[in-house]
Parts: sequence; C-alpha cells; structure tokens
Amino acid sequence: MGEDGLFATIKSWLLPEEEKVNLFFFAGRALLYVLLVWWGVPLIRATVESNAVGEHFLHNVNLPFHEAGHLFFSPFGRFMHVLGGSLGQLLMPLICLGTFLYQQNPFGASVGLWWFAESLMDLGPYIADARAGQLILLGGVTGQDVEDYHDWEVLLSRLGWMQHDVTLGHAAYNTGILLMALAFLWGAALLYRQYKNLAGV
Repeated sequence: MGEDGLFATIKSWLLPEEEKVNLFFFAGRALLYVLLVWWGVPLIRATVESNAVGEHFLHNVNLPFHEAGHLFFSPFGRFMHVLGGSLGQLLMPLICLGTFLYQQNPFGASVGLWWFAESLMDLGPYIADARAGQLILLGGVTGQDVEDYHDWEVLLSRLGWMQHDVTLGHAAYNTGILLMALAFLWGAALLYRQYKNLAGV
C-alpha cells in the first residue's frame, strides 16, 4: 500500500464520509461533546500540584479499573502487580477507543481518546507524589503512613528513578492535556461533518 493509500485508509477510519445522520443521534453526540469540554477544560487549566483531577468525580470512574488492573497483572510478579493498577486504568479507555474504531464509530473513539487522556492526567499527581507520599490513597492512608503501599513509590524505587517523580508526573499530565486537546479537535471535526449531513436538512 502506497503512502497515499495509507493516508486514505487512516482518513476513512478517523474521518469517514458520513451517511445521512439522524438529528436525534447528532444531538446526543453534541450534548456529550459539550459535557466532555465542560469537564475537560478545568482539568487542562489545573496543575499537577492542585490534584484537581484526583478530586474530580471521574477519578472514582477510573479507580475500579485501577484496582482491577492490580488483580489482573498479579500473576506476573510484584513489579507488574503494582504497575498493573496504572495499566488497568489506561488500558480500558484504549480498549474502548479500539472497539469503537473497529465498529466504525469514530465519534465514540474520540470519546475513548478523551477518557484515555483524562486517565493519564489522573496518574500525573500520583506519580509526582512518589517521594512526598502526601496523597490520600485507598483506605484513607498516605504513602508516608504505610511502607510499600504507594504504587509509584514502589515502581520508581525499583527502577532507580525516584528523583524523577515530579518530572514524570508532569510529563504524564501534559501528555494527557495534548491528547485531550486532540480528542476535542477530532470530535469537533466529526460533529461538523455530521452537521453538514443531517437527515432532512
């Protein structure tokens, strides 16, 4: 497949030619998009240090997938068991993104990308807290209260990267911001194309 053919294939998956779009479905997608912007923009404007993302209700959406990740990866050793929590909360939105793309629902995939970005931002303050151990963790304790309880204290200690905790936390958060902005642009482009092709318009 040539470069032009590859580009055309990618475009057909990400920005397909829309058939006539039902007004009801379009309105639902537009409303969801507005909600994602309403939830996302304050997180983009916040800082890692504020932990605004950790205090958002979406943190509690990510938490079950985080804990399930620990369980799922536990057979692969201590390191993967600990890392599995963070992997779990990132893999679930990626699975949703891929599933929606496979089902030729790019707007749903853009929502999956938004969720992945938010989940990555959610990890930023946790990573940055590895040395300080001040965040309240599951069970109402902090990393200072219980030894080897803070995932990223364990992970970065094992890797010898503890001195980079704040840098890595900011990198995760800022990458999430970029991906969330990309999700906004993707969703907006899809909605615009659908608006131009509304049934009965």
